[in-house]
Amino acid sequence: MRRLGDAMAPAKRGGAHNRHHQLKQLSGGVKRLFGKLSVAVIVLVICTLSLLSSTKTYKPPASPSKNLWGTVASDGWRPSSAPRSDWPPPPNESNGYLRVRCNGGLNQQRTAICNAVLAARIMNATLVLPELDANSFWHDDSGFQGIYDVEHFVNSLRYDVRIVERIPEIRKNGKTKKIKAFQIRPPRDAPVSWYTTEALQRMKEHGAIYLTPFSHRLAEEIDMPEYQRLRCRVNYHALRFKPHIMKLSNSIVSKLRTQGHFMAIHLRFEMDMLSFAGCFDIFNPEEQMILKKYRKENFKDKDLKYSERRAIGKCPLTPEEVGLILRSMGFDNSTRIYLAAGELFGGERFMKPFRSMFPRLENHKTVDTSGEISENTQGLIGSAVDYMVCLLSDIFMPTYDGPSNFANNLMGHRQYYGFRTTLHPDRKALAPIFIDRENGRTAGFEEAVRHAMLKTNFGGPHKRVSPESFYTNSWPECFCQTAATNPAHKCPPENILQILEDQLENEGTTNSDTAQSNLTVSAVGMYLSLVLIFVIKVRAASPSPNVYNSGGRREYKYCENYYKDGKICNN
Repeated sequence: MRRLGDAMAPAKRGGAHNRHHQLKQLSGGVKRLFGKLSVAVIVLVICTLSLLSSTKTYKPPASPSKNLWGTVASDGWRPSSAPRSDWPPPPNESNGYLRVRCNGGLNQQRTAICNAVLAARIMNATLVLPELDANSFWHDDSGFQGIYDVEHFVNSLRYDVRIVERIPEIRKNGKTKKIKAFQIRPPRDAPVSWYTTEALQRMKEHGAIYLTPFSHRLAEEIDMPEYQRLRCRVNYHALRFKPHIMKLSNSIVSKLRTQGHFMAIHLRFEMDMLSFAGCFDIFNPEEQMILKKYRKENFKDKDLKYSERRAIGKCPLTPEEVGLILRSMGFDNSTRIYLAAGELFGGERFMKPFRSMFPRLENHKTVDTSGEISENTQGLIGSAVDYMVCLLSDIFMPTYDGPSNFANNLMGHRQYYGFRTTLHPDRKALAPIFIDRENGRTAGFEEAVRHAMLKTNFGGPHKRVSPESFYTNSWPECFCQTAATNPAHKCPPENILQILEDQLENEGTTNSDTAQSNLTVSAVGMYLSLVLIFVIKVRAASPSPNVYNSGGRREYKYCENYYKDGKICNN
């Protein structure tokens, strides 16, 4: 007989086996569950990382302001207004004398002078030093001699046109006689053919013609690159302000640079431009009456609705809007700003918001310690100094280009002067953003402003599209590429000096001995140093692929008494 314990032993062994089997099954289930959980966790991690990566892609770009203090990427282009094809010097005998009266403000007159030189070249005329209208804008009787360096102007263009200060008297039948210029009112934007036919015929009949007024009297778009390059030689080389204006401008720029970079803003919030634009509604009734009266007296009568004009970007930016743009671009209240502006309409109440955002504001009167500008009540010297300071600033920002010759000329000059950064607000793109903000929709405001601004070219090479002026963008005619694939874009040959010298010698052999005596190597050298030669030394690395170059400012060695590294050089 077996004992109870003996009978229970198999049962115990069977129970243990069952428990072991159950534990094994449980362990396997846990492992399978753990495996599934692990896969789920891995998938979750991957998805999370993917989401984060995706979010990072759409994150608003970092503030671009720190990258804007350098020059814009040039894409291998450099300024060059040298002739690239046969360009003979003017013959000794011309077809007569050309007088012009340049009306408008300082910069409108500047473009008229460029057109006058080109018109003289087209007609083979002797140009009489252009007259600057004293009454139409500044009421300043300084004239050409009071603003520009006449000797420099005549010498630097001596191989393009002949220039005299006045029409000389002639002797006929033993008597001294004055040549009376035949007065003509040229058509606006007249084609080259008008000058080679009607104007030239009158010149040959009378010996001299007087074109007045002479604002926008020669077409800007001329399909002759050498003619366009002559305009650039006049605008960017021959037209130089008198030494005391250049010295004063350089002094102001030096003072502004003592604390680092500075920006110049043309704050065109002035009565004439506001009246022209028809932007009245933001002003009180008394101010609106003043603007409407000015418009009636100076511009054509039109039914202009402020809301419609504002919506399409036809109104000048207010000082506050300018400040909001700069702040959206990452500029802070330490930014030093030079204001080039006349008397702001509406007074301090419009300036207060801007000043609260950017308190470090200067103008030519606050920086000029000599008092010369304050003493010049007529304002023309102040305008000339503003032009030079804006030209040499690290960043320039026009607030209303439109019909503003000051802003348009400066943008073109800064482009030619080494692609210097220009913040050019697209008012049409910005208008709905500002309107939304005024209506309380402020979410994403700065990002939207930044997005609109980053679509602009910042002053780099870009195709000229109407209504953009040649004087605002002279690319590609007045630029060249050292490694160009298009023959039209190649830089002048290294032996350009010898080529011009040979042309001058050939001209001399077919003319009088007097003409030969003037064709000296030193004269050719002066012409080249003033007009043609640009030696580029790139101190930084290759330009970044961005629209602006963050690699540092390029160094340009400019012609005699021109500009170098933001200063006027005299080497």
